[in-house]
Amino acid sequence: MAQTIRIIKKYPNRRLYDTEISSYITLEEIRQLVLDGENFEVRDAKSGEDLTRSVLLQIISEHEEKGQPMLSPQLLSQIIRFYGDSLQGFMGPYLERSLQVFLDQQQQFRNQLNSLMGQTPWSMLNELTERNMDAWKSMQRGFLDAATQARPGATTGTGGAGRGGKKS
Repeated sequence: MAQTIRIIKKYPNRRLYDTEISSYITLEEIRQLVLDGENFEVRDAKSGEDLTRSVLLQIISEHEEKGQPMLSPQLLSQIIRFYGDSLQGFMGPYLERSLQVFLDQQQQFRNQLNSLMGQTPWSMLNELTERNMDAWKSMQRGFLDAATQARPGATTGTGGAGRGGKKS
């Protein structure tokens, strides 16, 4: 079964119209489509030209301005140097493969970490809390037992010999 491509139309006033839901959407909503793995294209409403790359670059640019950027000036400069270079055609596929290898390794690491732990972080925290509570209860029992044995006049199992320890 072929997956349909969701079409987003971009109008001259820079508004984006999602034809699937018949509503205008924002760049942040397009970003969410990417995060959700939706298959879509952004097309110029008048000419039909594919604008997907430029819209995705705009989303990247906006996120690079906020918080912790991923693309350093050095990296961006190196990418710019490849434009017009004889190796330009190899750079895109190389970056795609490199990122895919990184994502595969990240997933493999997560799988290994989960198998090592065998549980979610919350269940591990619950288990640790239960073990700590058991240790705390055991320690309290030990203190109570020690206090009971050290208390004067406590039964020691000697048949009630008393304080002197000798029977009369």
